[in-house]
Amino acid sequence: MIVKKILNFNQVKRLIICVLSCFLLVACEKLQKSKNEKMSKTVITAKGAAAPVGPYNHGILVNGTLYVSGQAAIVDGKAIEASIEDETHFVMKSMGAILQEAGMDYSNIVKCSIFVKDMNNFAKINTVYGSYFTDNYPARETVEVSRLPKDVNVEISCIAVK
Repeated sequence: MIVKKILNFNQVKRLIICVLSCFLLVACEKLQKSKNEKMSKTVITAKGAAAPVGPYNHGILVNGTLYVSGQAAIVDGKAIEASIEDETHFVMKSMGAILQEAGMDYSNIVKCSIFVKDMNNFAKINTVYGSYFTDNYPARETVEVSRLPKDVNVEISCIAVK
């Protein structure tokens, strides 16, 4: 003879609480383990890039993602006197040196931010900027600002992923 036992409501409630508690315990252990793992953070400095003009680094590499500080056409702490095209080339080459130092190139860039002093220069900046990419252009925004450090006309930052 087979005996069937039906659980009452309180027993079902206790069983559900027990199962959920087990899931919560496992989740907490995984979270604690991930917090204990050290984040890989590397400062990137490139000789071929303009020296920082403040308390920041050229770039920070974190777990395969490179965050490149805004690059501007600055030499010896002063803005170069050049056309907007030459300024943009200078900025892109500085960014390229930082990417190379991190073992990457322009194809690794997933996001750029462009800051310009005069939106009337957008077409010229855009033409130079675009020449550094062959396809799969990164996401981007371009913003006109009232002033940039050292009175440069363009500054570009990016995020790149290995």
